[in-house]
Amino acid sequence: MSASMWAKERLDVAIRETGELFAVDNDEAGYAALVERLSGRAIAAVGLEASGGYERAVLKALWQKGLPVRRINPHRLRQFARAAGVNAKNDRLDARVIARFLATLPVHPVEFDPSLELVIELVTARRQLQAELSRVNNQLEHVRDAALKRLAKRRATRLSADILLLDKRIAQAIAADHALARRDRLLRSTPSVGPVLSATLIAQLPELGRLSNRRIAALVGLAPYDHDSGKLKGKRCIWGGREPVRNVLYMAALSAGVHNPVFAAFRQRLRAKGKVAKVAIVAVMRKLITTLNAMIRDDKPWNPACV
Repeated sequence: MSASMWAKERLDVAIRETGELFAVDNDEAGYAALVERLSGRAIAAVGLEASGGYERAVLKALWQKGLPVRRINPHRLRQFARAAGVNAKNDRLDARVIARFLATLPVHPVEFDPSLELVIELVTARRQLQAELSRVNNQLEHVRDAALKRLAKRRATRLSADILLLDKRIAQAIAADHALARRDRLLRSTPSVGPVLSATLIAQLPELGRLSNRRIAALVGLAPYDHDSGKLKGKRCIWGGREPVRNVLYMAALSAGVHNPVFAAFRQRLRAKGKVAKVAIVAVMRKLITTLNAMIRDDKPWNPACV
């Protein structure tokens, strides 16, 4: 049996096998009512569409009760709905589509690590502040009015200070947990891997060290996909994956491609073979994440001879 929900102010629930459709509030009382409603059933999976964080509380509540929860990518869900001929969109219909999606396609189970929850929240907040700071700085380049410039500079200064405060808080949260601190030391033993990339990988790529190099590269969105059909031999392109991780990894790869002797030599070899700069840096990103994956898997610090 599969149950599905769409979460924001309320949870619309659809149970595929029985056709049941009902709603509960997205709060503690609603979670208790939902668990009671689902108890005693042979639940194969309970899925929620990722909705900007509105789903996190109910996912955790259901997971703590031993239910097999799944978080579903909204883009994949929308593509699935269109492929199934479902063009209309409302909460109840979304719940039914999620149930159908769960019954058709595999979705990895959600795992909760209590020691990671604070780090995930802090890293997410830092990323949001950094994005806001970038927007403010971009706007500042086009502002002509002196008063508006002062306001923008004041906002940028405040955001920069908040980011520094979060950096300290993230470091404290990681250091407070032995396992996370060990992982952080392993990652940062690699030249060009700093605290921002390390914290991002710890919070947003917990699968690091548990998957094959090919799968971890695909998870980040660094696996090139074929674009061939018949006689057509198109260019291989990367697509999808975890964009926040990939964005931070890109900055680290730029540094590694210049300052880390191993990756710098790798990038130079690719350029000498005629690879364009963008292709070379993506290759460095892939090599960097697979190297870090192996280090975490083997519980060994950076060793250039093993790369």
